[in-house]
Amino acid sequence: MKRVRNIGIIAHIDAGKTTVTERLLFVTGRTHKMGEVHDGEAVMDWMVQEQERGITITSAVTTFDWKGHEVHLIDTPGHVDFTMEVERSLRVLDGVVVVFDGVSGVEPQSETVWRQADKYRVPRLAFVNKMDRVGADFGMSVKSMRDRFGQRILPIQLPIGAEAAFEGAVDLVRLRSLRWDGEDPRETAEEEGIPAGMEDEVRQAREELVSGIADFDETIADRYLNGEEIGADDLVAAIRRATVDGHVVPVMCGSALRNKGIPPLLDTCVDLLPSPADIPPVVGTHPKTGEPEERPHDPNAPLCALAYKVQVMDEGRRLTYLRLYSGRIDEKAEVYNAARGVKEKLSRIFLMHAKDRKRLEEIGAGNIVGVLGLKLTGTGDTICDPAAPIVLERIGGYEPVISMAIEPEAQSDKEKLDATLARIADEDPTFRSREDPDTGQTVMSGMGELHLEIVTDRIRRDFGVPARTGRPQVLYAETVTRAGDGFGTCDINTDEAKVFARVGLHVAPAARGAGASCDAAGLIFPPAMIEGARLGVLDALKGGVLHGWSVTDVAARVTSIEAREGFQCDPTAVKIAAMNAVKDACEAAAPARLAPIGAVEVVCPPEFMGEVLGSLQARRGLIESMDDRGTAKVIRASAPIERMFGYATELRSLTQGRGTFTMQFARYDVE
Repeated sequence: MKRVRNIGIIAHIDAGKTTVTERLLFVTGRTHKMGEVHDGEAVMDWMVQEQERGITITSAVTTFDWKGHEVHLIDTPGHVDFTMEVERSLRVLDGVVVVFDGVSGVEPQSETVWRQADKYRVPRLAFVNKMDRVGADFGMSVKSMRDRFGQRILPIQLPIGAEAAFEGAVDLVRLRSLRWDGEDPRETAEEEGIPAGMEDEVRQAREELVSGIADFDETIADRYLNGEEIGADDLVAAIRRATVDGHVVPVMCGSALRNKGIPPLLDTCVDLLPSPADIPPVVGTHPKTGEPEERPHDPNAPLCALAYKVQVMDEGRRLTYLRLYSGRIDEKAEVYNAARGVKEKLSRIFLMHAKDRKRLEEIGAGNIVGVLGLKLTGTGDTICDPAAPIVLERIGGYEPVISMAIEPEAQSDKEKLDATLARIADEDPTFRSREDPDTGQTVMSGMGELHLEIVTDRIRRDFGVPARTGRPQVLYAETVTRAGDGFGTCDINTDEAKVFARVGLHVAPAARGAGASCDAAGLIFPPAMIEGARLGVLDALKGGVLHGWSVTDVAARVTSIEAREGFQCDPTAVKIAAMNAVKDACEAAAPARLAPIGAVEVVCPPEFMGEVLGSLQARRGLIESMDDRGTAKVIRASAPIERMFGYATELRSLTQGRGTFTMQFARYDVE
């Protein structure tokens, strides 16, 4: 297991993740032709929708060998609509390479994926890409990382030249020059010594690297303070320890499209990123007792694996991607889904290479594989040995914020459309579909315009269902704007049954983003009754009081539960009474509609600044900051998501095609 690396490539959209991945595959001999994203020929972008748009939509897994190490690599999307793909990939990875655009430095989605890596404590390397482009600035990129991130950012390379003159890098660890001719990424010319004119810059950067590592490594600190020379091997070992512990992020540079910097990146991934054996044991709970459980990264320990992704194949079979933390599985293994309490049987195990598969008879801990046969297992479920059950923490989810009506062109295709939507929801935890009870329309919900556009295209093309869609609609919510009290009653008095329960409820506004909560502090009543009231309140809040949208950012408290002599009072009656109390209390608390607000970042040339600011304000955008990024202006704002539909087209028109913008859901707020 010490020779296994589970790594991912993460970045902002268009920073060059997939191009880096394609070069890694070519250099390692996994492919024999470099696929280009702009030609629609990238191996990892295997979906038609990805090839047409030149973007990554779904995370793809591949495996290759490099210098005696087996590397499992996940290439992830950069667009904010597909953040969940990054989230579930990071949940199972041991290390990542974060790619930055050398012209733009840290971009909005760069920060998002970095925070996701922080959430799962994933060690990382930074690769400053596109150093050959006009405006590329390695120093600016490093500074933007230091300004935005909490880890110690330490370059281990310096670029030789920049923009059109970029030709290689100085290795600060081994003090040598690396150059590439741009024709074949496999060929690296190594030279002893430092290029003329860079001696002072290299000496200062090397000093900064060693002193930075000394802050986290006592052995290096002692030798550094004593003025001893620190050898390359000792320095690599110290950088590795600090990187695996998450204290340090080493920074490299290159130009993937021009075939510069790939072999050193591979060497560094192997040298500095952790193997499964370097990661602490995975921690979960026993499904029945709730007691903490641990599983070491050991093929001889009881089986423990996490299903992090489900893909429905062309023939309708479900391919489940597993990360094996401990134990082994073979093709005919019977496994236990501890999250759902069911046993399942495997039928096939595959080592994945994008959409291609290599069949295996068995596989051990530390690997990422695809398996067939798991009919009930979903994203985030734990697969384990029936004799040693364990449930791992589930993968965090994202709530969809945009909806769109969809209907088949022919009524005879209604059943097929419903089945297709169910299949897509099985694959994608951020996608939902439902039937509107008032209009009878089928409504699908997702993370953004592009997300729903891709889903619609797949429905028509991949699943062969001709369908029409309506204009996107945002998902609103409700809240209360002041404290309020109310009562609800369940009163049944017939010959067959006499049931009575009365529940008092107090509601008050909570902080934005707090969600909905309910407690019954200080109430003396049987626990089953209190729990019935609490569940009734939470269920009713999902249905809303104004327009049927869920009520959020509200704190509810059950203040009283009353029974009547001679009448039955059970948890069900209490639950019904509590549900009725919600409407009464919320109506007394001045309910209001909450609209989803997006965090918007626009990058444009300075000469179009006035037009862009005017367009944002016309869409009720609130300008929060304006900064410089190289020769461009960066405008950060917040705006109602509904008002931003079609903004990409307007921005292109205003800036002669030179402006770009990103938007992601930030919060709900009162309109």
